[in-house]
Amino acid sequence: MKEQARKAIRLCRELALCTEEQGKITRTFLSPPMKNVHRALSDWMGDAGMRTWVDAVGNLHGILPAARTSAPRLLIGSHLDTVPDAGAFDGVLGVVLGILLAESFQGWRQELGIEVIGFSDEEGVRFGTPFIGSRALVGSLHEADLDLRDRQNRSLRDAIRDFGLDTSGLKHARLAGGAIGYLELHIEQGPVLESLDYPLGIVNALAGQSRLDLTFGGKANHAGTTPMNMRRDAMAGAAEWILEVEREAASQEGLVATVGRIEVAPNATNAIPGSVSASLDVRHAADSLRREHVDQLVSAARAIARRRGLELTCRRQLDLPATRMDATMCKRLEQAVQAMGYPVHRMTSGAGHDAMIMAPHVPSTMLFLRSPGGVSHSREESVLVDDVEAALAVGLEFLQVLEVQYA
Repeated sequence: MKEQARKAIRLCRELALCTEEQGKITRTFLSPPMKNVHRALSDWMGDAGMRTWVDAVGNLHGILPAARTSAPRLLIGSHLDTVPDAGAFDGVLGVVLGILLAESFQGWRQELGIEVIGFSDEEGVRFGTPFIGSRALVGSLHEADLDLRDRQNRSLRDAIRDFGLDTSGLKHARLAGGAIGYLELHIEQGPVLESLDYPLGIVNALAGQSRLDLTFGGKANHAGTTPMNMRRDAMAGAAEWILEVEREAASQEGLVATVGRIEVAPNATNAIPGSVSASLDVRHAADSLRREHVDQLVSAARAIARRRGLELTCRRQLDLPATRMDATMCKRLEQAVQAMGYPVHRMTSGAGHDAMIMAPHVPSTMLFLRSPGGVSHSREESVLVDDVEAALAVGLEFLQVLEVQYA
């Protein structure tokens, strides 16, 4: 099992070389490097006896069929895209581990089919909206979404066609019947498991999240000739509000709020900013509390804009409710962790994952692996061989329990 764990880590590092940016790991939705990832994983899936295909939004599928055509199947998945300048393990490790589990599952009674899915987009970097892959699978990606545009003004429809896929097949990307559950293996992306010295954690819920874009509109002017009392400085207004976001989040336990992106115009050293656009990401396990704080932050932005003589526009990009994982699937995963001799720790994920899209449609559960240093979305991201070995052992035990149930 340890050799398989080393193989998983090696494969993730090899796939990290499939990138849009030299010297960095950047792989966005249906970018050219995704073809190389599909090719490498499809070849490996084929060697493992799996039937493979890529659906209409670029999700990679591999099915290890059961002995009976009418047998149920378990979905194991995660995402293949990354944030800019990412680490080697976020998302892709879950897909690699899924293939290794399917490979190891061969030779058993095979009363259970396994479908491994590498989702084309979870991060939402290219088109500003996340979960394109899993939303297509559950049927919540709509025709209007195909008109979304990236920074090069290419539409989602264009991106799909550029990749050699057909948007008319979108309806065929939906999940077929017979799935009895969804398992996602993923690095924690935080410090909790490391602080406890635990290799694994069982995710029983995912925090809800809101994403908004706010634009402060002022008056661009010369930086040297415009007196301070005659300025309508969009940057100063945005900066004041960003500090308010930090204060608001720090006032409420469990609340996190982030301004992660700003765009400034005209973005010149000697020009007063006339426009600043900023992103807002707010998360909490309680939906009502999260939405209350989002409303307060938007109200604070409006008040700052009025006082400074600025205009404010606000656009809500995303509002995902907190999602609970399936109690029965989590219990079975807990039993597998106990059977393999590891401590059981249940936790809420502050990060969004494809499991929160899958959960309303398929009984879902997640297994977290410790993130050394609590680091993720960074080239410093790593995993420990022993933790990957633990995840594989627990995953195989989980499959065995399910197979016995459905035999």
